[in-house]
Amino acid sequence: MAEKSKILVIGGTGYFGKFMVQGSAKSGHPTFALLRESTVSNPDKAKLVQGFKDLGVNILYGDINDHESLVKAIKQVDVVISTVGNSQILDQTKIIAAIKEAGNVKRFLPSEFGNDVDRSRSIGPAREEFNHKAQIRRAVEAAGVPYTYVNSNCFAGYFTPSLFQCHLGIWSPPRDKVGIYADGNVKAIMNKEEDVAAYTMKTVDDPTTLNKILYVNPPKNILSTNEIVALWEKKIGKTLEKTYISEEELLKSIEESPAPLNYFFALNHALFIKGDLTWFTIDPSIGLEASELYPDVKYTSVDEDLDQFV
Repeated sequence: MAEKSKILVIGGTGYFGKFMVQGSAKSGHPTFALLRESTVSNPDKAKLVQGFKDLGVNILYGDINDHESLVKAIKQVDVVISTVGNSQILDQTKIIAAIKEAGNVKRFLPSEFGNDVDRSRSIGPAREEFNHKAQIRRAVEAAGVPYTYVNSNCFAGYFTPSLFQCHLGIWSPPRDKVGIYADGNVKAIMNKEEDVAAYTMKTVDDPTTLNKILYVNPPKNILSTNEIVALWEKKIGKTLEKTYISEEELLKSIEESPAPLNYFFALNHALFIKGDLTWFTIDPSIGLEASELYPDVKYTSVDEDLDQFV
């Protein structure tokens, strides 16, 4: 069996980053996490970092803005995975520069983990974020850095409990009423964060996904708002009161809402009006589908994920 790549995660204490660090360590990759020293002064983060250490993760101290520490960290690994948040997307040019200087990286996975930004029909603040991610794609390609872009679609942690109403910030599905965009028939794709990490670990050493997009589109997780609401109604034995929200109303919410609420409304517009995740078919010359490529990964379906809330 070939030796597994050494992986560095940058942004590992963020919402999604922790799943990536944990997934890397649990899958047997020698795992490194680059952290700012100030991170461990936060009690919640310190507890998370101790959990990383308990899994055998190597903690490296540095900063995306400190070129020397970045290069030093990158020289110790084979694969770099960035999970930095929206505010640092464009700062990933610094990671690209450090990778070029280090000269040893076999693959870079920039912070994507959402929509395919080159095929998005989004508008407003969502479009702005996706434009930044597209700029990083072009910078990676121009630098000749080997890559894989992981398009994980919607994180179940946000979208399952809200029944696709991610702007509400609720952590348990409603039992009385639900809002549905347009006619509720546009399909989206939701995946557990742990499953996205598992598929990512499969792809880092796979030559078939080098310089390609990995789409995490497992068939049981492609469903419309009407379908997820029906699944939930069946589980709780109750019919929810439904309010249908038109595209016009949603556009008004995008325009009039403060940040970050306007971003979530713009994201909802892309997902549930424009069908951002499902309007196109995967071009095999540039992309591959994860559940077909790695059938041994036993992903959690949306139906199964809802069981925890019953």
